[in-house]
Amino acid sequence: MWSMCVFTVPRPVCSCTRVIVACSTTPVWPSSLALLFAVHPIHTEAVSGIVGRADVLACMMFLLAFLSYIRSVGVCGSADSLPSTVSVWALGASLLLGTCAMLVKETGITVFGVCVLYDALVLCRKPLLLHLSSSKMKDLLRISVPFLKRACAVSLYVAVIMSFRLWLMGGSMPLFSEQDNPASFSPHLLTRFLTYCYLLAFNAWLLLSPVVLCYDWQVGSIPLVESLWDIRNVAALLLGVVMVALCLHCVMSLQRLESREVLVGVLFLVFPFIPASNVFFRVGFVVAERVLYMPSMGYCILVAHGLGRLCSVVGRWGTTALTVSTLLLLLLFSWKTVQQNHIWLSREALFRSGIQTLPHNAKVHYNYANFLKDRGRHQEAIHHYKTALRLYPRHASAMNNLGTLTRHPEDAERYYRTALDTNPQHNRALFNLGNLLKSQGKKEEAEALLRDSIRFGPHFADAYSSLASLYAEQKRFAEANDIYLQGIESCPDSSDLHNNYGVFLVDTGEGALAAAHYQHAVRLKPAHYVAMVNLGRLLRSSNENKEAESWYKKALLVTRKVDILTPLGALYYNTGRYEEALQVYREAATLQPDSTDIWLALAQVLAMAGRSKEAEKMTLGIISKQGSCIECYRLLSAIHSKRGNYTEALDALDKALQQNPVDMSVRAELHFSKGNQLREMNQLDRAFESYKLAVELKPDQSQAWMNMGGIQHIKGDYAAARQYYQRALILTPGSKLLKENLAKLERLERRLTGP
Repeated sequence: MWSMCVFTVPRPVCSCTRVIVACSTTPVWPSSLALLFAVHPIHTEAVSGIVGRADVLACMMFLLAFLSYIRSVGVCGSADSLPSTVSVWALGASLLLGTCAMLVKETGITVFGVCVLYDALVLCRKPLLLHLSSSKMKDLLRISVPFLKRACAVSLYVAVIMSFRLWLMGGSMPLFSEQDNPASFSPHLLTRFLTYCYLLAFNAWLLLSPVVLCYDWQVGSIPLVESLWDIRNVAALLLGVVMVALCLHCVMSLQRLESREVLVGVLFLVFPFIPASNVFFRVGFVVAERVLYMPSMGYCILVAHGLGRLCSVVGRWGTTALTVSTLLLLLLFSWKTVQQNHIWLSREALFRSGIQTLPHNAKVHYNYANFLKDRGRHQEAIHHYKTALRLYPRHASAMNNLGTLTRHPEDAERYYRTALDTNPQHNRALFNLGNLLKSQGKKEEAEALLRDSIRFGPHFADAYSSLASLYAEQKRFAEANDIYLQGIESCPDSSDLHNNYGVFLVDTGEGALAAAHYQHAVRLKPAHYVAMVNLGRLLRSSNENKEAESWYKKALLVTRKVDILTPLGALYYNTGRYEEALQVYREAATLQPDSTDIWLALAQVLAMAGRSKEAEKMTLGIISKQGSCIECYRLLSAIHSKRGNYTEALDALDKALQQNPVDMSVRAELHFSKGNQLREMNQLDRAFESYKLAVELKPDQSQAWMNMGGIQHIKGDYAAARQYYQRALILTPGSKLLKENLAKLERLERRLTGP
């Protein structure tokens, strides 16, 4: 933070000091100006905040443009002529630097007004005053030609670059909401006028006494001035008196050809603040400390000039007292700046400071709640969202975010609908309500809401994904595909949208195209591990195991999560690399020790690696914690069967069946496994009954039909055996074993029937 201050602040300080040296007739006080500007606490936001850096850069360009303009104008040689333009290059540089200031920050364009007025009132004042105060009015136009040329050139240039700036903005001004600038939305002209006047006084007070500073002054920070009898009107009136007095002083100084510091201070104070004053157009804030960065130059000039004038009239002891007071003020400002720097060190410190400084500001509660929500501190976030709504009941975003945190769907729906009552175009509330209704099966209303979310927020990628997934669930694949393509066109930089489209393409059988979108998602966001895992799964399904392993490992370089480790462990398991699979699953179990699936997978790997005792112990441990683990009993059965303990294997399968699995295919597989154990025990009749139960639950189980045929084959019921074999052959027509069994059956039948 301090390095940023050291890097950023001195450049405007040096430029400002050069301006004062160029404009001053008293060479003593620019040092106090530089110190005051360097330590003023109002600059903390401009230097520390990313948005405020634009004000710092624009300020430097502003000052350089002003200095270049002064250099382009010659010295006034006589009272009969105005100074001419001695350097077109310097004037061009001034125009270019002013343009850069404007492109960085809109307020930078005010430098041209400062330059032209300084030219007229300071550089050209002697001839102008002489002709205005004498009978030479008829010669005024003639001698003003050099100045008029410069003024016209600058004015024309300003018109061009303002048009260019408006074109960059799409030909319209930004749109703001009532919570951004409540005064500008007031229906009463008097309220707007009085509030704007008070805000001018409030900004002036922040420069004079930066005691209460906050990163955000919106929504309730400064109540509207709605009456002429409001005591705050006194502050606005006092500011008006001071500004009129300063202007009169400038006029008198010009007439007496005295020093120009007050004029420069007023110009630098007033002009850069005009765009933020709500005079010409609505701005998106009530008070913003960063916009006072440039006007503070004028404030510092006036204070430093005042100190210089006081020192010249108060004598030795008075000068000493002023010096001590100034040093004390600089120390206080420095201490306050250090405090503000600590506040801007982290998001939490910044948002918490807003709560402490302006507890009646709904926006700071909303911002702090957002921070708490991101950190998973949901109960605290809910408290601050509710506080924001108590202070500003029409805060639609707070209502929407509160809906995302509530555990009850009914409450969430109520919050979303209230947010939409306040702001029907709130695309996030439309999206959240649409998703909620989609999860409740209210597909038609959800579709309408998600479409509205896209209409009011065409660059909101999540809305496209959600609507497309809704269409995919309804088997409306063509419409889903169109929505994904629209989303990619509107949000080309959304890595999540490309990833989600890849998932959709995999589900619709477009694997090659899906791989391209997964890779595009990774190019857009190299840390997108979800896309890497999805690509790994896709490659794994195509038996491209090396490439799949490579993508899983790339994902692990981003983050070591269970969602990445488990598919990598499965890849190692399925390719016979059991030691590597054990290592991966153990790491996954460390990260998620309560996951039954991970411990079961680890036990399966141990069993396949020949470490059946460890596998059995681990499986029994899982069962002791979760008795309804069907897969655990299946694994135990396989372990006992491998050892030849068929009775224990059969016992484990019976326990699995006692869990009464809901999935019919799982129940069918258990009966099939039980049939296999009974067949190994030579209990063929019971085995046949188990196979029969399996095919009743899952008729396409070819192996069960074949085993039933085999049992009948052994028992000598060749007709029944042929029937079961043929049923199995219909399901798996390419089975060599079935064909061999049928051939054996035919040979036996021929022997029995004779030649």
